[in-house]
Amino acid sequence: MMIWKPNVTVAAVAEQENKFLLVEETVSPGAITLLNQPAGHLEAGESLIQAVVRETLEETGYTFTPEWLIGIYHWHSSDNNTTYLRFAFSGDVSDFDPDYVREACIVNAGWYAMPQIEELTMRHRSPLVKQCIQDFSANKRYPLEILTHYNFDLT
Repeated sequence: MMIWKPNVTVAAVAEQENKFLLVEETVSPGAITLLNQPAGHLEAGESLIQAVVRETLEETGYTFTPEWLIGIYHWHSSDNNTTYLRFAFSGDVSDFDPDYVREACIVNAGWYAMPQIEELTMRHRSPLVKQCIQDFSANKRYPLEILTHYNFDLT
């Protein structure tokens, strides 16, 4: 019997002057680049907050300070037959390091206005890219205290 587990991911929704921070990434060699929020997988031993701060830095060179949970999204990709459980956070970015060496799959990180994001919908990594921005724009906000990182040491 195979054990099914969803992929737990985090995403940062950062907005400045009506533009959103997105990354352009390569998913497979030779394929077109796709747009996504700074996002990635939760790693062993880290909290969701730690994960979104780490992923944002790794992909953009910005320090992300999460302020709110926008939502929790359950999505199944038929492309790779994978189910994702995404925790999307809103917050501010600061301390941009232009010399930060981003992950190899990240081609670019930049600020996009909503008309550009709409125009590039076919290049979104998933439907969650637009949904998270729409939920942010609709003022969906949940306090970070809703999340509990319960970690105890068995040693």
